[in-house]
Amino acid sequence: MKSRRVRRTAVAVAVAVALTGVAACSSAGGSGGSAGSGGSGGSGKEDKAGARAATRVSPIAALRSAEKSTDKADSARVRSTTTMGSLLSMTTDGSLAWDDGISGTVTITYTGGSTAELMRKLGTTSMEARYLPDAYYAKMSDTFAAQTGGRHWIRYGYGDLASVAGGSGALLKDQMQNTTPNKSVQMLLASGDVRKVGAETVDGQATTHYAGTVGVADLAGRSSSLTADQLAALKKQLTQAGVTTETVDIWVNDQDLLVKKTEKAATATGTMTQTAHYSDYGVKVSARKPPAGDTEDFKSLLKKQGATGLTS
Repeated sequence: MKSRRVRRTAVAVAVAVALTGVAACSSAGGSGGSAGSGGSGGSGKEDKAGARAATRVSPIAALRSAEKSTDKADSARVRSTTTMGSLLSMTTDGSLAWDDGISGTVTITYTGGSTAELMRKLGTTSMEARYLPDAYYAKMSDTFAAQTGGRHWIRYGYGDLASVAGGSGALLKDQMQNTTPNKSVQMLLASGDVRKVGAETVDGQATTHYAGTVGVADLAGRSSSLTADQLAALKKQLTQAGVTTETVDIWVNDQDLLVKKTEKAATATGTMTQTAHYSDYGVKVSARKPPAGDTEDFKSLLKKQGATGLTS
């Protein structure tokens, strides 16, 4: 009986890791931010250099430049904190690249919520996550491995996520493959009420703070620099996540690079908040596929344990 409970816990953890892995790469629409609209999150000190850099530049024009510059940077170090209702609280630290989809390695530490409790039952609250072009890999504990034939890594093939979970899986697949820091800038451009909050010092850098609120129902009709396809994709992602509105705050430095972003959203499963910090743009990023003999496929794991999908 105890062994069966442990196996069920292992499957529940595997499912939770799939659902929250996207948050580790700081997705827009899949998580939110702690400051919310208008929250400073920085020191609040006026910085003359930052103010001069933003002088006479409209918020829309400034954000268009930031979106392009951040996208072209290709990689960065990322630190984030995320809360998803009662499901979890977690921190992420690592480096990600987005020149050809998402790739990189991060350490995820679960600090609270039901997911942290599940992880604790399996011997750890921290794990290594690797993002590669074909799949997302999560390294689990020895206790977990004992339930999966001694294998520590779970492989989440992006195509499998879509097939085993329908619409929510398609959302996960899309976000894990395509989420980049500039997505937050795109969301703010699409909000229709972009405003410049002011010059602030964040992480020791002179930055300009911008904020806005995204309403899903109004998203497609708002005027912005996004294409019709980009607007439609954003609306679909937010709707699938159960998001009605999302507040977005970003801080941009004098090189037009994103330094910090916060998002906050009320969703079908509770309030999601996220704060992410970006630094060391252009950093070299590496992520290797784990040994095949130490890897269990997520879809196969579900079948072996008699589960059918992410909602099982």
